[in-house]
Parts: sequence; C-alpha cells; structure tokens
Amino acid sequence: MAQARFDCSVTVQYLEDRSEPPDGPFGFSYTVTIRNTGDVAAQLVARHWIVTDAQERVEEVRGLAVVGHQPLLKPGESFEYTSWTLIATPHGRMRGTFFCMTADAHPFEAEVPEFQLVSPGMLH
Repeated sequence: MAQARFDCSVTVQYLEDRSEPPDGPFGFSYTVTIRNTGDVAAQLVARHWIVTDAQERVEEVRGLAVVGHQPLLKPGESFEYTSWTLIATPHGRMRGTFFCMTADAHPFEAEVPEFQLVSPGMLH
C-alpha cells in the first residue's frame, strides 16, 4: 500500500541584528528541510508552530503555507525554506506540525521535532 511521509529537519541561527540583549527580545532564524520519503506525491498545506521561551511562555502560530508556498513534493523530492521568530528570553525551543495532503486527497501530518533556540551568550 502506498504511504505518504515527510521527514523534516531544522537548523537554527541566532539573529544578532534582530536581538536586543540582555533584556530581549532575541531573534532566531530557522531553516526547515522537508523531504518526501514516502512513495506518493503530497503537498504541504498548512503549519502549526509551538514556540516556548525559557519562562515557559508559549506562542502558537498557525497558518496556510510556509513562506507563501504550498510545495507539492514527489517521492524523493525536498523543499527548504527559512523563516524567523522572536522570543523574550535568550533561549527557548520550538516544535511544529505540517498538515499535508496526498495527490489523491488523503490527509496526513508531518512532525517537526523539537529544536532549541539558544543565543551565543548562553553557550558554555
């Protein structure tokens, strides 16, 4: 039976020009790579991010598309995009879900594993 699956990975970069230490906010860019590891074509339709700062304040971001795109990925294809976020503390974390649809209209979700947002001053 055909399966739909997107695998997601993330790299993070501290944005010095969008940050105001020591009191914040602190800016981070994140580059997401989405790879269709299933055996059917599928489209990314919407996103849901959960952003948590060091004081456990949570912001949820939901919306259609990613950076204005709803990529349709054939098996083996990938899509990469970069976006950014602000948090009130020098470190925090993010995780997310992409809502996707196969070419024959079967919905599925692709999880983005939790990743850390850490300003350079926090590294030891």
